[in-house]
Amino acid sequence: MTNKKEKTTTADMIADLAIKVIDAGKGEDIVKLPVSELSVLADYFVLCTANSDPHLRAISERLKREISKKFGRKPKLDGEAKSSWIVMDYGLIVIHILSPEMREHYQLESLWTNNPKMEALETVSESASME
Repeated sequence: MTNKKEKTTTADMIADLAIKVIDAGKGEDIVKLPVSELSVLADYFVLCTANSDPHLRAISERLKREISKKFGRKPKLDGEAKSSWIVMDYGLIVIHILSPEMREHYQLESLWTNNPKMEALETVSESASME
């Protein structure tokens, strides 16, 4: 059985890979929200903005490929590019890829106001420098 520390480490690693993939795919406003203390849904939500339907699709396809290759995990998907919002649920982390309009309208970060917002790229940069 997997213990909590192993699950958290796996969640951190998947979230950090997702952030790197999104950044490489030119996703914008990337945020990593630690939600494990507030929700049983996931350890992290990763949010990003994509500027067009093809951009949404490209980021989600690359995430599926890279996370599957490294961790052997496939997401449960909800939404599609033409809906301007794709949700990729990996269990430990949930990735939201939104158009700028959807991101502004729903303001998902505000749902977790009791939790500190982590600037994703800073977090990944810090962990990379520790390796």
